[in-house]
Amino acid sequence: MIIVMEKNATPEQIAHMTERVQQLGLKAHVIHGTERTVIAAVGDERGAKKESLEVGPGVAEIVPILAPYKVASRELKPDPTQVQVLDFKAGAGVVGVIAGPCSVESEEQILSAAHAVKRAGATALRGGAFKPRTSPYSFQGLKEVGLKLLALARQETGLAVVTEVMSTEEVELVANYADVLQIGARNMQNYRLLEAVGNCGRPVLLKRGASATIEEWLLAAEYILNEGNPNVMLCERGIRTFEGHTRFTLPLATVPYLHRKTHLPVIIDPSHGTGHSYLVPDMAIAAVAAGADGLIIEVHPTPETAMSDGYQSLTFPQFEETMARCIRVAEAIDKSVCTMPVAAT
Repeated sequence: MIIVMEKNATPEQIAHMTERVQQLGLKAHVIHGTERTVIAAVGDERGAKKESLEVGPGVAEIVPILAPYKVASRELKPDPTQVQVLDFKAGAGVVGVIAGPCSVESEEQILSAAHAVKRAGATALRGGAFKPRTSPYSFQGLKEVGLKLLALARQETGLAVVTEVMSTEEVELVANYADVLQIGARNMQNYRLLEAVGNCGRPVLLKRGASATIEEWLLAAEYILNEGNPNVMLCERGIRTFEGHTRFTLPLATVPYLHRKTHLPVIIDPSHGTGHSYLVPDMAIAAVAAGADGLIIEVHPTPETAMSDGYQSLTFPQFEETMARCIRVAEAIDKSVCTMPVAAT
């Protein structure tokens, strides 16, 4: 349920109602909106009487949350959430761009990629240190060495680091180096991992499972939010269908649909969504036109020699051209692409 506070509710009244919710065995999520503060009371409500909360000091009304995903719902927070870390922003009219190679391969590779994507306008660097691969014989990543190289790239460029965490045991290690923790499609419903990243204090990029419904995806986000981490971004990376002309099917209708259902930023991954580098620029631009709050794009110094996903990675010039086109489209729909000034290099 949602406890809607009066416009002139005092901090003491909000704190009192938060404590009252917790006394009833529910989790309290306080949301400070532009007009007023609301408190989401989430959990098993069978022992909580609505009437006992309605008479609380500063309470305007009690409203039920109809969606199964409570904290992620627009019923709780009508205003869009903006996630910010370092110079990267996504949401609330700002488009954030994350770019870089699929895997961290060497110091030279990740540093050259970081400088190139920054020059083109990206504000976050992607790169896999731990790589989930279908085959156990494929390149699995450089692990902690890769994390250290990502941290070095951040030191040189100021880009926020986005990288995947694959297990609960690795959360603390990855959080020591990364600015945003990515949950891959294969782990979307790894609930213990979702709870762990919810407690780690880092923003989270949650990728949609290849066969997951929208509701399942939002309920996965709810696990992170319910642990007290409000900085969750939803990443549409394509779903599995009967089509074979692309690696996955990238449903861009997801963007406006999610904007009606949730306040969380929506990031589009046109690299995995298509699996072909020649399709990535147009789908990135289409995603911005559809209202996406961000993009995550694979960019490699020499895609033909990449140790993973070279076939869907852009070259530096291709990425630069894609960014320029995305910026123009964003401006046409009254949005802005979050970029870093070149002078900051």
